Amino acid sequence: MGDVLINGCRQMNIALSTEQTEKFEKYFELLTEWNKKINLTSITEKREVEVKHFLDSLTLIKTGCFAKARNTLDVGAGAGFPSVPLAIVLPNINFTLIDSQNKRIKFINVVKEELNLKNVEAIHERAENAGYLKEKFDIVVARAVAPLNVLCELCLPYTNIGGHFLAQKGNNADEVNSAQNAVKILGGDFENIIDAGLDEYEHKIIIIKKTQKTPVKYPRKAGIPSKNPLL
Repeated sequence: MGDVLINGCRQMNIALSTEQTEKFEKYFELLTEWNKKINLTSITEKREVEVKHFLDSLTLIKTGCFAKARNTLDVGAGAGFPSVPLAIVLPNINFTLIDSQNKRIKFINVVKEELNLKNVEAIHERAENAGYLKEKFDIVVARAVAPLNVLCELCLPYTNIGGHFLAQKGNNADEVNSAQNAVKILGGDFENIIDAGLDEYEHKIIIIKKTQKTPVKYPRKAGIPSKNPLL
């Protein structure tokens, strides 16, 4: 990969090994190759991918939540962001990625094999239907564009008590106010909002701690969280 990724990682105190750098290079090649066949991303220029996909994913490490984590769930994983970059850099943490589109899961499985990521598992599943994963993860992440109160219903049920839900959002984090009640209902507490810290791509990371069990009825059936969000 280019100096943008290496220098950006260095600024986050992440020292990439030669093997890790080669994995990012291969990931980029697979992303651009598969993107010609299926719509994975509108960002394809190498420098932009390094900043807006790779480095932006790795900014989650700044939360400090991964220091003691054993496993992470990525809801709506898409082309593998943020979990695949994190899995490359954090090989001792297991990452489970779920997505409702099987073509994306097929892509992630190819990436997993080509990059030899033994700490990655990809599952074709809607978040609303993944009840068997409830409260099993130290960290749940989401980079999806859904409103925060909807994301909370799709993510907090899978976070174990004492764990964290990390939502990557645009620079405007006003959704926090409208999600206050949803977070409370689902057993969470807002802990912090931090800047991703990328000069060229300003984002916020919303940190929600799971403090109580989520009521059994959540998440509701597929489609309901977005059509009738918790207010």
